[in-house]
Amino acid sequence: QVQIVESGGGLVPPGGSLRLSCDASGSIQSIYAMAWYRQAPGKEREWVASMTSSGSTNYADSVKGRFTISRDNAKNTGYLHMNRLRTADTATYYCSIDFITNPYTNPQTSWGQGTQVTVSS
Repeated sequence: QVQIVESGGGLVPPGGSLRLSCDASGSIQSIYAMAWYRQAPGKEREWVASMTSSGSTNYADSVKGRFTISRDNAKNTGYLHMNRLRTADTATYYCSIDFITNPYTNPQTSWGQGTQVTVSS
């Protein structure tokens, strides 16, 4: 079993910063890719940022230059550093990982339960 737990969300004023964490535990041999998504009330879930095992990153245009994705491979932990937050960034943020449990299986994807980020004055 693999568990993904996001943390670090909260209430922050516009212009503020937060750092979200994504802790992966369980039968993980290797994490290939890690990604962050978000879902605002009444809207579909949208991709925010992703990072491959080699360190290559990609960002949605709406967060480029403000958010930074990073990971600590030794700890199976990922982060989303969010700066200059806007009210439009208010959403539940989800982490997903692509991983293998052993060298002989295909990669799987697992999701966390999300952490709420509210940007409001």
